[in-house]
Amino acid sequence: MKTDKSHRSEIAGAAHEMMSDAHDAGVVSRATLRSFDEACLAPAPLLAGEEIKAIREREHVSQPVFAAYLNVSRNLVSDWERGVKRPGGPALRLLSIIQRKGLRAVA
Repeated sequence: MKTDKSHRSEIAGAAHEMMSDAHDAGVVSRATLRSFDEACLAPAPLLAGEEIKAIREREHVSQPVFAAYLNVSRNLVSDWERGVKRPGGPALRLLSIIQRKGLRAVA
């Protein structure tokens, strides 16, 4: 099994995959799968404003277009890039995916 940066380790990735398959088979409840998500999935890395801007510029998109992909306002993207605000939750996870795999991963 290859190492996936979204899991804490290769073993955690294998355990998560096994539990996900067990959930798909109806053997494991959704609540149990959620607890495995918390235990196995790596937290999204915090990103500085310069890193967010570098990701956007690497993808060759404007702030409004980038904001549309993330389902946030252009002003919020601007605030992130200037360090006025920091992304959290789903936006931070999407940014980490875009950082690793490019904008096409969320398109």
